[in-house]
Amino acid sequence: MPQVNVMIAGKAYRMACGEGEEAHLEGLARFYDEKIGEMRQAFGEIGDMRLHVMAALMVADEVHELRQRVGRLEADLAATQGNAGATDRRLTEIEDRAAEALVAAAERIEGVAKSLIPTAVG
Repeated sequence: MPQVNVMIAGKAYRMACGEGEEAHLEGLARFYDEKIGEMRQAFGEIGDMRLHVMAALMVADEVHELRQRVGRLEADLAATQGNAGATDRRLTEIEDRAAEALVAAAERIEGVAKSLIPTAVG
């Protein structure tokens, strides 16, 4: 199992991860380290544990908001897909009626054409 070294709040941590996930884990560590840096800039030196907890809560809040947004987007997508399905059914009905009207018109035209053809006198 691969391992990577990451730096968070100036401390090195050796972490295990799945094959091929090294860069992803390093990116997550950088993201979290940046959150701690933001907290440190906003509140100064208030203790490492408190900074870690506050940064973790910020990340958890962002995840919560993103999950809510994804839920709303999924609901919107489902509604749109439902509307598209209804529109497709309506379009099929209109196409069927148009085809029936064209067949009826063709039959009438054929009837008129036959009535215009002179009949042979025997």
